[in-house]
Order: sequence, then structure tokens, then C-alpha cells
Amino acid sequence: MIKHIVMWDVRGDSAEEKQAAAFDLKTQFESLRGEIPGLLFLEVGIDFSRVDYACDVVLYSEFKDEGSLEGYATHPAHLRIRDSLKDVRIARHQVDYSPLNAPACVQTPTEV
Repeated sequence: MIKHIVMWDVRGDSAEEKQAAAFDLKTQFESLRGEIPGLLFLEVGIDFSRVDYACDVVLYSEFKDEGSLEGYATHPAHLRIRDSLKDVRIARHQVDYSPLNAPACVQTPTEV
């Protein structure tokens, strides 16, 4: 399994404009459910903390394998959404990882 996480900051001159842009982004990405082969799970969250260092929107998704993630990246439905967001997003951060390939946590022996 591959986990694909993307966070965006969106453009807006007011809190209302930013909120509208965030909800539009959420709606567009949620429309991909059932459209992309190998997309197992997709969730989009909108930040409510309003702290200055938080991103506005996060996408959390799970894919069957790396090939499915690559297929998503080039899928016409995804490309349409990506292209429609060019003027909306002002920053984007991404992490892709496989929890199966994560290094084991180092544990310290407990005192007896």
C-alpha cells in the first residue's frame, strides 16, 4: 500500500474567499472516488485551526501500489482537477510513503 498526502494553501483576499476555495478543492478531489483504478481511500480535510503555520487543505489517500499512484498522477480526471487549481493554490506540499517499508521504531528496554 502507498499513502499519498498533499497539503495546500489556497488563494483568497478574505477568510470567506479562502474557505470557498478550500471547499471547491475538497469537492473536486472527492469526485475522484471510484474513478481511479487502485485508489483505495481518499479523504479531504479543511483546516479549522486558523494558525498561521497551518495549511488550508489536506488530502489523504491510499493506493494499492506505486503503479496505482503513478496511474493517478496521469489520469485525465486528476489532471483536469490539477489544472483547474493552478490559480487557486499558492503552496503545495506532498509526501508519498509505504508504511510497509518504514524503518522499525527503536525501542529502549524497560527497567525491571
